[in-house]
Amino acid sequence: MFEKVNPAHPDKLADRIAGALVDAAYEEEKNPKIAVEVLLGHGHATVIIESSYTFCRYRVQSIVARIADIVNVRYIHKKQDPHLAKNQAGKFRCGDNGIFRGVPLTEEQKKLSQIARDIYEAYHSDGKYILDKDRLIICQSNANSEELKKIYKNAEVNPIGDWTGGTDVDSGATNRKLGSDMGDSVTGGGLHGKDLTKADVSVNIYAWLKAQATGKVVELSCAIGDEFIDGKPYGEIVCIAKDFINKLGGFEKFAEWGLF
Repeated sequence: MFEKVNPAHPDKLADRIAGALVDAAYEEEKNPKIAVEVLLGHGHATVIIESSYTFCRYRVQSIVARIADIVNVRYIHKKQDPHLAKNQAGKFRCGDNGIFRGVPLTEEQKKLSQIARDIYEAYHSDGKYILDKDRLIICQSNANSEELKKIYKNAEVNPIGDWTGGTDVDSGATNRKLGSDMGDSVTGGGLHGKDLTKADVSVNIYAWLKAQATGKVVELSCAIGDEFIDGKPYGEIVCIAKDFINKLGGFEKFAEWGLF
């Protein structure tokens, strides 16, 4: 049993905005420290950024407008806590306490992820999909339901009828769709809107990649300030996560579909 949402879902719009802001911070600084939270809906967006880099208001507004078509933006910026900043001085150390779990993907999860992508190619609008053994549920806004029924025979398509979707009917928030992003690998920390020194990003990615490579469940924990995780220097974990993000095309692209 698995649920997947597409990049136009309001929660994913929030993730994508957060990711785009992290991309922008990396354009300005080699190793920025940044954490972004986004809440949007009904024509308004609130963006809270704790960062070593200070964005101009116009840049934040332009990113929100490009991704979510919202122009009413409340932007709050705070410098990163000096104690947390000190933790990363001189070398990479684990940025927070955390537990992390990587789980190999199931065939069901792979299948639904591909279905979601295929539908999104045709309909770039809000969508959510469920696969439960032989039961496929497709909720796709602004779509031709009859056409989808022809393609996905026996699927339940828009069970209560056509719908509009988007931020005019639903709110969106960062890291609210981690089940869609991570499958069974869901942990306590969110993937999106954070720089690579944050364990929620780097260690989650590392554990997930190791699980796919080994076919085994990977469970890790860390305390703030740890210099080694899973027998590797924390800086090496960060580099592995950075390579993964770079191959996808950056943090905004990462936010579109999550880990798979």
